Amino acid sequence: MKLPVFAAFLFLVFSMESCDAQSQPEPTASSDLVWYTELTKAQAASNESNKPIFAFFTGSDWCGWCKKLQADVFAKDAFKEWARQNVVLLELDFPRRKQLAPEIAQQNMNLQQSFQVRGYPTIWIFYAQTDPATNGISLNALGSTGYPAGAKKGKEEVKFLSEVNAILANGKR
Repeated sequence: MKLPVFAAFLFLVFSMESCDAQSQPEPTASSDLVWYTELTKAQAASNESNKPIFAFFTGSDWCGWCKKLQADVFAKDAFKEWARQNVVLLELDFPRRKQLAPEIAQQNMNLQQSFQVRGYPTIWIFYAQTDPATNGISLNALGSTGYPAGAKKGKEEVKFLSEVNAILANGKR
């Protein structure tokens, strides 16, 4: 089901130069994937590739189910290959023991409120467009999911990929 969600974010007023180096997308040894932390950079990659944004709302340093999703799904080769071909990855972190740059924390909170995220892990797949007149962003939400409940142990990525492929099939541009 295609669900449009629209939101204007004031946080886009800050310039790209104000973001710190930690927000630069970099593949990690464990994932071999590029996870953006800034919506504007993920949006640019999405627009360039015509792929939707895959937003992972997580509590990286405290959420057990988030860590389980990363181990059971994101670390699997099938997910990595799927992600490279189908989406632009955006991590929206809500840590308890580490501090994010204020702009990133505000961005994450704005997106959490826009998508009405109430628990972690939550995945939203969407497209984002900037309105040149207001510099606000409109979000076209395709759908959401979370940890693949009821999946066969050791095959969680199979159920997860089935769920996200269904979201993509219903939301193709």
